[in-house]
Amino acid sequence: MVMEALNGGTILRDYERDGVALVRGFLSPDEVGAIRAELDRYIREDLPDKPLDARTLEADEKTVRNLWRLEQHNEFFRELAERADLRVLIAPLVKGEPVLAGVETFNKPALIGSGVPPHQDNAYFCQTPPDMLTVWIAIDAVTEANGPVTYVKGSHRLGPLPTRPSGVRGNSIGLAEMPEVGEGELLVGLLAPGDATIHHCDTIHYSAPNTTEHPRLGFLLVFRGSHTTTDPELKATYSAAATATPPA
Repeated sequence: MVMEALNGGTILRDYERDGVALVRGFLSPDEVGAIRAELDRYIREDLPDKPLDARTLEADEKTVRNLWRLEQHNEFFRELAERADLRVLIAPLVKGEPVLAGVETFNKPALIGSGVPPHQDNAYFCQTPPDMLTVWIAIDAVTEANGPVTYVKGSHRLGPLPTRPSGVRGNSIGLAEMPEVGEGELLVGLLAPGDATIHHCDTIHYSAPNTTEHPRLGFLLVFRGSHTTTDPELKATYSAAATATPPA
């Protein structure tokens, strides 16, 4: 993987300061191609036999919005996420031994890709301390027009903010109120295939729908530190929202 040559010190500095680090060339073109090919094969051949909660569909009820728990359903993706060079990079960010918590996708298909409301991931992950992150890898080019993820820099220092059910399938819980932020406090994840962002689980982020003819496929690896535990109050709040708007 290209990540063996990445500057881990710079990534750690940006991640701790902003709650998100932008990493160019995280994966090579060959690695991106292999992920794309296996995702296409998995959706075509394997997904029909998987449990309903292995995916979320768009409003047309046939196009995949998200794939969930790929580490449980697919050996290729589990082995990718367990690579030693990736874990060496992640360990300082989660302040301990990395534990793989999920491999998933946000597909954002052309023309019908739905948006994601402002939220903090730990409203879903429910971990304490919040030493948990997501590596968001672009498989397609991410442009201003096709629904890039926008991050509020420094918002990880706000801690958990009040939430409310969003009614969005696949993103059932969001912020009760979006804090006021200036344009200079935003990082818009405009990425070439193979680029990545790494964001803290308390960093506020969101994305617009994709109304263009260009898909915006994101491949996500989620890790926590082995020392984190589930917060029962956060879990109860999330469970209520997920019950109101199930992902499948």
